Amino acid sequence: MTETTTLSLGARLFVAVQYLLPQRLLTMAMHRLALVRWQPLKNLLIQNFARIYHIDMTLAAEPDLTAYPHFNAFFTRALRPDVRPLAPEAAAIVSPVDGTISQIGTITGGRIVQAKGQDYAVHELLGITPAAAQAFVGGQFVTIYLSPRDYHRIHMPLTGTLTAQTYVPGRLFSVNHSTAQLVPRLFARNERVACHFATAAAEMALVLVGAMIVGGIETVWAGAITPPHAGRKLEQRTFPAGALALERGAEMGRFNLGSTVIVLFPPAQMTWDAALRVGQPVQLGQRLGAVGTQGKI
Repeated sequence: MTETTTLSLGARLFVAVQYLLPQRLLTMAMHRLALVRWQPLKNLLIQNFARIYHIDMTLAAEPDLTAYPHFNAFFTRALRPDVRPLAPEAAAIVSPVDGTISQIGTITGGRIVQAKGQDYAVHELLGITPAAAQAFVGGQFVTIYLSPRDYHRIHMPLTGTLTAQTYVPGRLFSVNHSTAQLVPRLFARNERVACHFATAAAEMALVLVGAMIVGGIETVWAGAITPPHAGRKLEQRTFPAGALALERGAEMGRFNLGSTVIVLFPPAQMTWDAALRVGQPVQLGQRLGAVGTQGKI
């Protein structure tokens, strides 16, 4: 049996088990555990996690593992302000997170590539009608996966003003590479929060996708959006012009335990840097592209 076959069988078993597991129950149990303040337990969780995932605490604003009141505070720890400088060009679009590029490219025919042989509709992802999503058809997207060891706060790729937020209920599958290859429409099925911003260039959408064990999503303007999960329905909010403006690089949200961020732009407004590749690690503040003609390389 080849290694490829072994990996494929293992991946398929991993995904099959996810269909059977009580995703929400497991996620809620982990969320509660992550908020435990009893020092012996929370210190054990934090120290073991930092050791297993080789967390570099020299980057953290608070390097002392025992100083965090609970595991979630450690997981969403702030970085030192000097370790993630923003790309200096005024037109630069920067990475909103530390992570790995899962996919990047054009929204063709109203669909976004998830993995080889898998895609999904942009209107499903955003939780809006096909007519409302038309603005993004032919535009650009990037999907960035946050691993357990990554920094889990989310920042603005461009300066923008909040115009809308949509909470979309859904499943809580894992969002790693294997699951993205095997679960159809994964990012349009998982629970998520789509945030729309007006920027100087055009509309921009940031989609925060939940996952199993890592279903906690919050934004700086709404606080914790999930959990709770059970009984939630589609929730759409609009905001008056100028209600909330966030500068490029400002924190806009975080994962209480982590997942995936998808950034979308309308057509003819920006260009990704030509050197970016699927599987490439990126860091918060790193240039991913640019608005206008300066984005063409």
